[in-house]
Amino acid sequence: MEQSQCADTEQVIRRYADMVYRLAYSYARSRSDADDIFQEVFLRYVRKKPVFDSDEHCKAWLLRVTANCAKKHLANPFRQRTQPLDDAIPFPEPAESALDDALRQLSPRYRAVVHLFYYEGCSTEEIARLLGRKPSTVRTQLTRARAELARLLKGDHHV
Repeated sequence: MEQSQCADTEQVIRRYADMVYRLAYSYARSRSDADDIFQEVFLRYVRKKPVFDSDEHCKAWLLRVTANCAKKHLANPFRQRTQPLDDAIPFPEPAESALDDALRQLSPRYRAVVHLFYYEGCSTEEIARLLGRKPSTVRTQLTRARAELARLLKGDHHV
């Protein structure tokens, strides 16, 4: 089995840093938490030194580890006793800011599938594998997330 280009740690970090950070931020919705998740993902990569048979396998591993680290980070009981920092990323366009605000209001399970589908270009089957869900569950979550985003973007904040 031929080892993929993912063997060089610096190259992996350069190649996948933005993807890992975007997914971490889509879960956490704060820079400081996304930074912590990002560091944990690449620390696990360095410690485990995984060998992949393709770049897609490397990408899938990093996405899966990012999702798992984000869930673990957000479930930490210590976070329940802290106040979040207001460190949201500023957007130059009002439409981008409105979309970010709407995404922030989605539950993490919906944010993850939306991010992986629209920003990372993953299929519903890939998302299901990455998040350990059924493809039908992912499709349902995407449908519900789209409906919720449409409602939030229209300004109808009532349930």
